[in-house]
Amino acid sequence: MTVTIIGLGLIGGSLALNLRKHGLVQRLIGVEQSSAHARRALELGLVDEIDDLSSAVRRADLIVVAVPVDAMVAVLPPVLDAVAAHQVVIDVGSTKQALLAAVAGHPNRGRFVAVHPMAGTEHSGPEAAFAELFEGKVVVLCDTANSDPDAVQLVEKLFQTVPMRLLYLDGADHDLHTAYVSHISHITSFALALTVLEKEKEEQRIFDLASGGFESTVRLAKSAPATWVPIFRQNRLNVLDVLDEHLHQLQHLRELLAREDYVGLTEQIQQANHIRKILP
Repeated sequence: MTVTIIGLGLIGGSLALNLRKHGLVQRLIGVEQSSAHARRALELGLVDEIDDLSSAVRRADLIVVAVPVDAMVAVLPPVLDAVAAHQVVIDVGSTKQALLAAVAGHPNRGRFVAVHPMAGTEHSGPEAAFAELFEGKVVVLCDTANSDPDAVQLVEKLFQTVPMRLLYLDGADHDLHTAYVSHISHITSFALALTVLEKEKEEQRIFDLASGGFESTVRLAKSAPATWVPIFRQNRLNVLDVLDEHLHQLQHLRELLAREDYVGLTEQIQQANHIRKILP
């Protein structure tokens, strides 16, 4: 295939490398708003060339939209305007309802398959990309009944080759469950980093005393606001819902500690330990 990737950051760049690794592409075309990112993507071999949006879409068999989710809502409709019956378009966004609503009545809606590879790191930009990012992870395919069967089949085959495990959800369920599992992890990591930076004014002490536990829980706080503010905006109600529950749990733990109820605190930690049954 000839594949066009719009947005050459961590996700778009990693997908480009993986497709090349598995011999699924003959030519990779990049579309990138940042001239610095475009130049670096070429230097790193993420794509074979950079082209403008209109030409890059016209020349591709598969078009991947890998820009921040707010930009995706603006970019996807004109991409669908330009595609022919043999072309397939996918996104790789972390929210789905707003995007699906934006193209719900589009005459080429069937050529679009909404996907979300459940993979990422705290890093961004072309230099963050690596071919193994998606391997062994889950990819969510959303509202596939509204996509043409041949388009879905192509996307399934592509991600099985990566290889990834396929999960099917509708857009509303996707946004609900990613808020509960993924989006809450990021917003609490931002809060933890802000807490430590507020209380511990000596940066050297943070560096000296940070253990593996702190580093692992605060790692996501290094993620780019340009990626995450649009996600929180589009999935605001679901994130607020799970954030309210998280604040409730924090308050409960605080109350147990304040009244020195160490039996109750033990019980709560033991309850939390049940996550081992799900994530060994």
